[in-house]
Amino acid sequence: MSTAAKPWAPLITAEQLQALLQQTPPPLLLDCSFDLADSGAGERAFLDRHIAGARYAHLEHELSAPKSPEGSIRGGRHPLPTREAFAEVAASWGLTPERGVVCYDQQGGPYAARAWWMLRWLGHGAVAVLDGGLAAWQAAGGPVESGEAAPAQPASSYPLGDTTMPTVQADTLLRQLGRVTVLDARAGERFRGETEPLDAVAGHIPGALNRFFKDNLGSDGRFLPAAALRATFEAMGLKPGQVVNQCGSGVTACHNLLALEHAGMNGSALYPGSWSEWSADPARPVARS
Repeated sequence: MSTAAKPWAPLITAEQLQALLQQTPPPLLLDCSFDLADSGAGERAFLDRHIAGARYAHLEHELSAPKSPEGSIRGGRHPLPTREAFAEVAASWGLTPERGVVCYDQQGGPYAARAWWMLRWLGHGAVAVLDGGLAAWQAAGGPVESGEAAPAQPASSYPLGDTTMPTVQADTLLRQLGRVTVLDARAGERFRGETEPLDAVAGHIPGALNRFFKDNLGSDGRFLPAAALRATFEAMGLKPGQVVNQCGSGVTACHNLLALEHAGMNGSALYPGSWSEWSADPARPVARS
């Protein structure tokens, strides 16, 4: 794997990353660890231990736009910023189109997948998620450090490229129900409407299928082999380019998007507002099962 600007495979092993770090320039390392129940936990974990040379990417400060005013139904709990706004964030990290990026977290990859998807959405092809995260890196003998990241050397700007990551908005999705496959990445009990710890309404988008994002992983915390994932997705009736991915707020849905691409089933879309936006409008239909 090279740090050229051509698209990378979505996943990278710890051993491949060790080789990349010997090149000039080395890839930008983003630690995306986070906890939805404690927004400061990921940064504390980063300060305690992270891959040597990594910087911290905060889900709510850098991988999301500010929430809409109280009472608004737009954007959900983790609104997607504009591509222009995220390009400014990428430039602040020192990212240029020629430099590779490797994202990781300590939670099985959902937050790293969000960063991966957003960078691909920005038009940056040379980005991958570290398969197995920090645990896999340490198991391979990779060096770690603690404390604050070294100050970044910002780039003057990051030029927007063509995106290969489509999005779908709520009104469009409502019109398309029954004609596209909606894939919900939340845990089964939330999908079925048995419990809802984060949003005001329990349930799911009518007609959606459920694929809990953690089911993409094996017992070792790494993604399942591409062939195994493809067989599962095909058994669910998923077809490349005909899937709209959602979750609670557009974050863990990116894990399914990454798994689909790892399986060779490219072209799926993200509904960024996801259930937190959909369920906030009482006019939108809700299913429970």
